[in-house]
Amino acid sequence: MQPGPISNELVELSVGDGTRMKAYVARPREKGPWPGILVMQEAFGVNSHIRDVANRLAKEGYVAIAPELFHRTAPGGFEGDYANFPGVMPHTKALTIPGEEADVRAAHGWLQSQPDVDQSKLFSVGFCMGGRISILANTILPLQASVSFYGGNIVAELLDRLPQMHSRALFFWGGRDKHITVEHRQKVLDTLRANGKSYVNVEFSDADHGFFCDQRASYQPQAAKQAWTLMLEFLRS
Repeated sequence: MQPGPISNELVELSVGDGTRMKAYVARPREKGPWPGILVMQEAFGVNSHIRDVANRLAKEGYVAIAPELFHRTAPGGFEGDYANFPGVMPHTKALTIPGEEADVRAAHGWLQSQPDVDQSKLFSVGFCMGGRISILANTILPLQASVSFYGGNIVAELLDRLPQMHSRALFFWGGRDKHITVEHRQKVLDTLRANGKSYVNVEFSDADHGFFCDQRASYQPQAAKQAWTLMLEFLRS
């Protein structure tokens, strides 16, 4: 079934730690059921790039929800400036694993509550900071698959959790990414392999960190187009 037009809205979720979290939702207007997907933000918030990703996924037939992970420290609708990373650091540094777990559980619970979502097809995707959180979600939720675009700090914060992954994962990296080293990527893959986890690993040798985002100087159109196609096939297979 191919969707027609999409709709989008802001919803507010109750989080297990007592906080409230806004989330951007995009979905096909036609009656489903459709697969559901968590869309995990970069360090710059649920900005126009992340909303566009959610919209594109809705046009492909997914109910997509992008939770505002900075809801404890930033006002609703916060959007950082790609040219001012120090401006978002207070929010990234305030994140904790328990808080991230509570947030992904809340967004996952929302997907579970939707009558137009196929509960046998729930996924996650994330970018940079959100790439790590997409994999974190896979370790605590019964997802069917997760996708990580240039996920940072996986080794520092998540390496010992990788054996707990419920399902397969797709990793995208930029070969010119100086933020995520070859050694970092190799440790992730070695851990997955040692624990018999199913994964697909893709490195675009000419791409840098953030290559998928068309609002960043590091945008690499060819790599972004290929990664999108690969991701859709991975989720559908």
